[in-house]
Amino acid sequence: MGEQATTAAAIRATHGADGPRPRLPAALVTEPATRPPDTPLPEPQLGHLRRLTDDRGVWEHAEYDEPRTEHGYCTDDNARALVVACHHQGASLDATVVAAVTLRFVLDARDGAGGFRNRRRADGVWLDEPRSDDADGRALWALGTAARSAPAAWQRDEAAAAFATVQPIDSPDLRPHATSVLGAVEMLAVDPAHMPARRVAMEGAARIADAASRRDPWIEPRLTYDDARLPEALLAAGGTLRQRSYTDLGLELLSWLVEDQTHEGHFSFTPVGGRVPGGPRPAFDQQPLEAAAMAAACARAFSLTAEPAWRALTTRAAGWLLGANDTGAILYDPDSGGTCDGLAEHGVNLNRGAESTIAGIAALQAARSTYPLVGLAR
Repeated sequence: MGEQATTAAAIRATHGADGPRPRLPAALVTEPATRPPDTPLPEPQLGHLRRLTDDRGVWEHAEYDEPRTEHGYCTDDNARALVVACHHQGASLDATVVAAVTLRFVLDARDGAGGFRNRRRADGVWLDEPRSDDADGRALWALGTAARSAPAAWQRDEAAAAFATVQPIDSPDLRPHATSVLGAVEMLAVDPAHMPARRVAMEGAARIADAASRRDPWIEPRLTYDDARLPEALLAAGGTLRQRSYTDLGLELLSWLVEDQTHEGHFSFTPVGGRVPGGPRPAFDQQPLEAAAMAAACARAFSLTAEPAWRALTTRAAGWLLGANDTGAILYDPDSGGTCDGLAEHGVNLNRGAESTIAGIAALQAARSTYPLVGLAR
């Protein structure tokens, strides 16, 4: 931990408000900036996600490949599914269906007070308790993404209209602020004068930056889940709001996180139970959710800096799903697009539920977004 803290402190000391942007330490990148031609990234497939989707929404859990309908639905997963459906490249019936169903789910989840209900039974009845701050943040992320990139004009219009009615996140947890910032940035790409979105982006980024100013090297006392979303939100806000301090801080935090979660040249993500910064690795079980968050954050860093190191790290994060992990196990099925629910010390969780399947798709989408289509698997 001492070396990692020194790295973060050195960046803070060297890169002031008027200095150059922090750059990823070159020693963190041990692979070439382009994948070898004989190991192309597979094209993200939405077949299994479509299988988990009925006319009401995406089922939360699966036993192997079969939806566990008795567990119902949640806004968390439907919002994430809407994001990947909107980001899908090319014409796809699966993406069109998933986008339409999940947008309707998110719109129906609104509680009338600017927030969102999360859990829904198989018969369609909403269970309002307990509320989930994460669901609020992810719903805003999904609405902003749909307002910008949904397949149909009516979907984009409905998502934008819904975003205008939401309230900024009020949560002690930083992750809902991060995902709401991601949605606000998408909304601002559609309408730079959108004041509700600007307020969400400004308030969310400020909360994360303030928390980061109180701790070193990481924002929180423990690494928990979806950690890379925090620097990604700062990067997104910095680029859109033209706040270079957010961009610099996002790059600094992401650099530290990459170093902390790199083991023997591959990513070794925070386990389900969390760990302290600099804690022993590898630790299990690890989740595809972390690969998706890391891939998205590194892709965002690449889009802002054009540094090949970030592109290589995006690919490395997606490669975790394909065997570049602590055990060499493959979690992503390139034929169906299904992703196993976790990486254990002696195998994988063979269930392919919504969260993990969406994460696998999202990680590959992020990695492929940093490369031209030439040379990738089709």
